[in-house]
Amino acid sequence: MSQTLIRMKKSGRGQRHSAAWGKRLSIVVLLLVAEAAFAQDWAALSRPAGKFGRDLAPAVARAHQGTAANENVQVIVQYKDAPQSPQEGRVQRLGARLNHRLGMVKGIALTVPVSALPALEADPEIVSVSLDHPIKAMDDYTNAAMNVSAAWNSGYNGAGIGVAVIDSGINDSHPDLWDSTESYSRVLYHQDFTGTSVRNSYGRVVYDLFGHGTHVAGIVGGNGYLSNGRYPGVAPSVNLIDLRVLDANGSGSDSEVIAAIQQAIALKNTYNIRVINLSLGRGISEGYAQDPLCQAVESAWKSGIVVVTAAGNYGRISVSGSDGYGTVAAPGNDPLVITVGAMKSMNTFPRSDDQIASYSSKGPTTYDHVVKPDLVAPGNLVVSLDDHGSTLENLFPGNEVAGNNTNHDYFILSGTSMATPAAAGAVALQLQQHPSLTPDQVKARLMKTAYKTFPVSSTASDPTTGQTYTSYYDAFTVGAGYLDVQAALNNNDLAPATVGAAMSPKAVYNSSTKTTSLSNGNSTVAGSSVVWGSSVVWGTSVVWGANVSGSSVVWGTSVVWGSSTTTGFSVVWGSTTDLADSVVWGTAMLSADAALATVVGEQ
Repeated sequence: MSQTLIRMKKSGRGQRHSAAWGKRLSIVVLLLVAEAAFAQDWAALSRPAGKFGRDLAPAVARAHQGTAANENVQVIVQYKDAPQSPQEGRVQRLGARLNHRLGMVKGIALTVPVSALPALEADPEIVSVSLDHPIKAMDDYTNAAMNVSAAWNSGYNGAGIGVAVIDSGINDSHPDLWDSTESYSRVLYHQDFTGTSVRNSYGRVVYDLFGHGTHVAGIVGGNGYLSNGRYPGVAPSVNLIDLRVLDANGSGSDSEVIAAIQQAIALKNTYNIRVINLSLGRGISEGYAQDPLCQAVESAWKSGIVVVTAAGNYGRISVSGSDGYGTVAAPGNDPLVITVGAMKSMNTFPRSDDQIASYSSKGPTTYDHVVKPDLVAPGNLVVSLDDHGSTLENLFPGNEVAGNNTNHDYFILSGTSMATPAAAGAVALQLQQHPSLTPDQVKARLMKTAYKTFPVSSTASDPTTGQTYTSYYDAFTVGAGYLDVQAALNNNDLAPATVGAAMSPKAVYNSSTKTTSLSNGNSTVAGSSVVWGSSVVWGTSVVWGANVSGSSVVWGTSVVWGSSTTTGFSVVWGSTTDLADSVVWGTAMLSADAALATVVGEQ
């Protein structure tokens, strides 16, 4: 891992070459989930027998059968106490290679021979062994939809707040990421956790090879310098901390993300890191309480950092008629963090005509049935910073948008990856106004003040295939509503400062009455969630809108609330014990390329 403190003076930045701007016909949506587990047995909240996660079961079987010669697997091993040299030496003698030390979760990330897995299970100091899952990365109208200008007019621009962008890196040479006088970069720190950094012909490190992280950083905190203010980010004076976990293809792993979160916590006081942006994710293979990635985001939350993460881009995938429900990605399934879905601005400034993006993932979460997403924000056809020469620019040159200099100044991307930094920027503005707010207080205020006026449903067509999708505006689709920065800054209600006070509730289905209700206290973090309780200020009707149960439009008549005899219902609620292995993620995993071709931006 390399780490560099960056505070560059304005000199020696090369000018970009001019190029013709092609038609903006190809709209990429970044895949947030390399793999997703959609419909798994709700009752199976704990690990299978032994210490191994269920997705390691095939490898463990090969180890016991003696058919795993020369086969390695990447795992995260968690101990009763944080492992030290003796524990590391013991696994290394088994042939393991140490990838990352993850003290935050009392673990280490290893590449280990499959044949050594039984020895790990026999080690009395080891609590669990989880697969080190692969992870993928998932404008002018954005700020108007969220009423950001009101914050700017009041003097709030994110100044002094540090936002850690855990992504593919940030190209800090883009002028929009410098200060208002163009004297120094606001990207104060770089660290690479992938081990894939390269240098350009001038010997300078190329911090973002993929292009996703730079685009995300621009949505959080670009200042619009190269567009005369047309394409600024939400918090244009915020400081950025670049923690790179995705390579040139947008790929990473659990352990790299956990290591980056760990470093963000370590740097919290140095750079006043108050927000972590995670525009990435993966499928869910176990309950959040057992998932090391979820444990990591909970540690950041407990340390006082607001974690904002993407819901996922799988809202169009209908498994046996499930209509995209149950497709929220990890770590967005954790009830502490703020999970964000994507809205479409419809190419207009007023938000009254905005619609949900049909690809935005919907709750409830796999295994735990947490009500997610928490909020929605603009994420479709978003114009932000272009990382010239990156993988994304080379793949989609038609997405380039000209600024003051060249066609390489800005770029269009779509997805919950883009909605997440819009929300992260809003959090930075809120913390600049009230630095003493805890993560739970920030989350509660954003959810309570969210715009809650929606249609019953809307339809969208895939511009590539012509297929039509219908979305319903229930709590599993839009959460508590559309993020409204002005309303949040004008609100003075204060939720309890207790960690877990604003946990997202669990949805509970009553098979006798065929009704669904919200249940608090669904986390090991806290015994109960008082924010969504019965108090006047934070009652469920205030947070979730006028109707949160029964036959109201909030709950709708979609398959989630249908009969337990329907296949789609069973997929979401996990009433079939072997559903997890038979529906989507059995032997044929959906590839990243397939999902990229399936999910595209919408008009």
